[in-house]
Amino acid sequence: MTFPQVLGLHHVTAIASNAQRNYDFYTQILGLRLVKKTVNFDDPFTYHFYYGNYYAAPGTILTFFPWTHISKGRRGVGMATEVGLSVPEGSLGFWKNRLQQAGVIVNSPATKFGEEYLTALDPDGLKLELTVAKNVARDTRLPFETSEIDATKAICGFHHTTLTLSNIQPTAEVLTDILGYRLTEQDVNRYRFVTDTVTEAAIIDLVEAPGEASGVVAGGSVHHIAFRVQDDAAEMALREKIVAKGFHVTPPIDRMYFHSLYFREPGGVLFEIATDVPGFTIDEPLESLGTTLKLPPQYEPRRTQIEAALPRLIV
Repeated sequence: MTFPQVLGLHHVTAIASNAQRNYDFYTQILGLRLVKKTVNFDDPFTYHFYYGNYYAAPGTILTFFPWTHISKGRRGVGMATEVGLSVPEGSLGFWKNRLQQAGVIVNSPATKFGEEYLTALDPDGLKLELTVAKNVARDTRLPFETSEIDATKAICGFHHTTLTLSNIQPTAEVLTDILGYRLTEQDVNRYRFVTDTVTEAAIIDLVEAPGEASGVVAGGSVHHIAFRVQDDAAEMALREKIVAKGFHVTPPIDRMYFHSLYFREPGGVLFEIATDVPGFTIDEPLESLGTTLKLPPQYEPRRTQIEAALPRLIV
């Protein structure tokens, strides 16, 4: 069977509260690059931050809507509950010390599917797993380096994302029958699905937790996860496949840096399909990504009003 080419994860979007605190944690503590500072398409008085590697490559992009007065979310079934980030072999000791010194809640390293990982919570409670991949000798994605975090330690991009569900079977069928993933491993109630089209950002874990309380998507939780496709043609081919399986899916939506369509999978998680093109350098050069506020064209006439309403960000 031939599948439209899904190239692993494109981005993951989560919800934060305080914009400055979110920026400080992801750039100063984790050392990610702010590759785009823009606004929520549906709420232009709220930032939309994009963090990633040096090249702002798909598969490295973690994004946030920082809503100042958002209530705190709760992990549970029907949501993405963990964001796995790829780090180099031998770096977990560095990360544990660094995070502890910054006052971050962090556990001791553990092992899952033969891979060592470190769990930490961001300032809003988002669960992160810094993971050393077992099947890639060295992540080939070029990380963003800082004066304190060099390439031997720096986060390279996504390793995996975990969905917690009351019943994994309907979601598993979406992954295998529509998105082209395959089940590779199982450990108790955790099932690992991998796409063979890429070697990085290629993993989705499903955790089956019948009887567990439903999660609440709010501060410190994942809003949606986005899967990569190369271009509009691949996206439209995949859309036909999604529709044929009986799902309600949006038409393509222009998000400036990629074109998106959305549908909700049977377990309740919002899925997005996002194109690699046109990319994050469409409105500013690579060297200066994230340094100025970029607005969608429909909001440019209101720039003065929007800039006055957005929280002041010290960078």
